[in-house]
Amino acid sequence: MAQTATEKAVEPEKKQTFEWIGFLQKFGVFMFLILLILFFTSQNPRFISIRNLFNILTDVSIYGVMAVGMTLVILTAGIDLSVGAILALCAMSGAAAVKGIGDTRSATPDPHKFWGFSWLVALLICVGLGALVGFIQGKVSSKFRIPPFIVTLGGMTVWRGATLLIGEGSPISGFDAGYTWWGNGSFFGAPVPVLVFFIVAVAGYIALRYTPYGRQVYAVGGNPEAARLCGLRVDRILTSVYAIMGFLAGLAGFMQSARLSSAESTAGLGFELTVIAAVVIGGTSLMGGIGGVAGTVVGTILIGVLLNGLVIMNVNPYYQQIIIGVIIVLAVGFDTYAKSRRGQR
Repeated sequence: MAQTATEKAVEPEKKQTFEWIGFLQKFGVFMFLILLILFFTSQNPRFISIRNLFNILTDVSIYGVMAVGMTLVILTAGIDLSVGAILALCAMSGAAAVKGIGDTRSATPDPHKFWGFSWLVALLICVGLGALVGFIQGKVSSKFRIPPFIVTLGGMTVWRGATLLIGEGSPISGFDAGYTWWGNGSFFGAPVPVLVFFIVAVAGYIALRYTPYGRQVYAVGGNPEAARLCGLRVDRILTSVYAIMGFLAGLAGFMQSARLSSAESTAGLGFELTVIAAVVIGGTSLMGGIGGVAGTVVGTILIGVLLNGLVIMNVNPYYQQIIIGVIIVLAVGFDTYAKSRRGQR
C-alpha cells in the first residue's frame, strides 16, 4: 500500500529524532561529564589542577574496580547487593592474616595475635575469598533459580556478620609500608589505586569486546533462553560473573584497607548504591545485554567529579546522596524512553 504524503513527511522526522536520542544514549554521559568539569572549574579554578584530578581518580578507584565487575553482572540482567559486605569481609580476613585478631593497637600487644604474613598473602586471601563468595552466590542463584536480588541481599547480611566475627567487633590497623603502598603509594607519579583501576578497566573492556566470553555475557543478558538453545552454558556464565564480581570486591577491599591502614567491619557500607549508580549512569541497561566497561568508567568518574565539586562548593553533604539518586532515576528513565522509541521505529 502506497504511503500518503503526510506519512512520508513524518517518517524523516521520526528517523532524525531517533538518531538524536541514540547519540545522547551513546555520548550523553561523557558530554555531561565535560559540562560538570567546566562548571566546577568556573566556580573554583583549583578544581582542574592535576593534584585535584588525581584526588578524584584515587577516590573513585576503589568502587570503580568493583563497578567493572558489576558491569558484567548487570549485563546478564542480574544485580549484586553484597559488594560492600564482601569488601569488608575480604579486607578483614586479609588484615587478620597480616596482624592477627584482637586489639592490635595496644602498647604491649600479645605476640601470639600477630601471624606476620606479608601483604602478598593478604592480597591473595582477599581476592581468593572474594571469588569464592561470589561463586557461591552465583551458584546458588543459578542452580536453585533464586533471583540474584534475594541471594545477594541475604549475602549482604551474612558476609557482614562474618566480618564482625573475624574482627571480634574491632578494627585491625597498623600495616607496614609494603601493605599501605597499595593504597597510598605512587608509580611513576601516578597513584597506585588509579593504576590498578586502569588495569582492571582495560582488562574488562578487552574481555567484553574482543573475547568469546564477552559475547557470551551479552548473549545471556540479551536473551538467556536463546543463548541456551544456541548451546551456551548459561548457568556457568551466570556463576562466573558473580565470581568475577567477588574477586574484584576482594581486590577493592585490599586497596581500601591499604589506603586507610585499617580494616573495619563497617567498611563498604553504602558502596552498593555507588557502584550500581556508576554502572547505570554509564549506560548499562538493568534489563541486560546493553552497555560496557567504557561507559562504566565514565559514570564512575562522573560521580567522583560531582561529589568532589559539591565539596569544593561547600554543598551540604546530605544533598549529595539525593543528587546521585536523582541522576540514577533520570539515567534509567532515559534508557527506558530510548528503548521504547527504538521499538516504535
